[in-house]
Amino acid sequence: MVSTTISHWDQLLETARQNTPARRVKRPGQAPSTAPIPSSLDKLSTDEKPPVLLYRDSNSWCPFCERVWFALEEKQIPFETEFIDLSNKPKWYTDLVPTTLVPAANIEGKFVYESKDILLELEEHFGETLLPENPEENAIAREWVEDAETNGFRDLAYKFLREPPEDAKELANLEAEFEAKLDEIEKTLGRYPKPYFLSTFSLVDIMYSPHLDRLAANLPVYRGYHIKGNLRFPLINVWFAALKKRPAYNRVKSDNITNNLLLRRRFGVEPIGNPSPLDLADAEFIEYRAEAAERLSDNRETAIGDILKNSGVQSLAADGDISTVKEAVDFHLRLLADYLINGNGKLLPGGRTGGKESIDPIIAATGAITLAYVRNRICAPRDMSAGAATALRAAADKVLASIY
Repeated sequence: MVSTTISHWDQLLETARQNTPARRVKRPGQAPSTAPIPSSLDKLSTDEKPPVLLYRDSNSWCPFCERVWFALEEKQIPFETEFIDLSNKPKWYTDLVPTTLVPAANIEGKFVYESKDILLELEEHFGETLLPENPEENAIAREWVEDAETNGFRDLAYKFLREPPEDAKELANLEAEFEAKLDEIEKTLGRYPKPYFLSTFSLVDIMYSPHLDRLAANLPVYRGYHIKGNLRFPLINVWFAALKKRPAYNRVKSDNITNNLLLRRRFGVEPIGNPSPLDLADAEFIEYRAEAAERLSDNRETAIGDILKNSGVQSLAADGDISTVKEAVDFHLRLLADYLINGNGKLLPGGRTGGKESIDPIIAATGAITLAYVRNRICAPRDMSAGAATALRAAADKVLASIY
């Protein structure tokens, strides 16, 4: 039997919710199984319908959808979300959207698709403008929003990331072209006082952030190229640092590991380096740790079911009886949630291999599989915020190291 000295799930959930305001709505039998509650939804009365319906990908990874979500959070617009399975798009959606792509949005009765057009339409309908009031700067902003779609940066960058030529000379030329595009962005960021593209945060920043985020996370792993920390791009790095201070950005962004894992899973790109290191500063924020524990506690039944079905732990069951394995999965997830809440003040055993203390090999192996699986299974922001995902991964590493 597994020890039961760890707190029960209801206690863990209560404690976690005392330390984080983050909440999600459950979606039983649907993908994703939970969804974030828009931060502005409390502006509406209980019988009032949100003015915006956003159609977006069910994986919550689409950079174009992220643009729209980012703007909705920045402008504090209440909205609801309809998730679209990109691998099996419903006919009603492909009939509704000429491009059949996401995102799309119904904005106060007006249907709009293409992320740039949705962003501009939101500006027409709602205050808290993300375009400068100064007419001259406003015109420049609109020009740069268009330019972000047509300047070729995105296509060239993703070609360098996903489809590099095998010939070394061609690859070097492609890298040089990519760097030249980054140089253009660096120069553009220098047109106005730091840290944003314009004198204030704007739609231009939103147009670029999802793509530059993914490139900064994935290029070191898949191409050995670094944007962050690169002395050639000081203004881009200042811009990244400024974005990280914005609450809306932290709600909608992916973490580096999610970006690394999804690129390989979705596009089949093979890494040439190890995954990005965890941001240990994020891992220590109690708000993020508590959010991760809250998500794990509140969504535990789905998590346990997924682990039992897909991680391989069932092979450890004796005579087909998975009760002991299921109990061990539950225990180690509770141990993880407990460690997240208590932080480094939680004593983890470890160092028992070869010692006098006996270890049940089935329970230990189940725990190791459980923690390794959940560490790389979570996806930000689909399952939790990027900061919470980082906190969970870091905690899983610590707990995993303590099993033996």
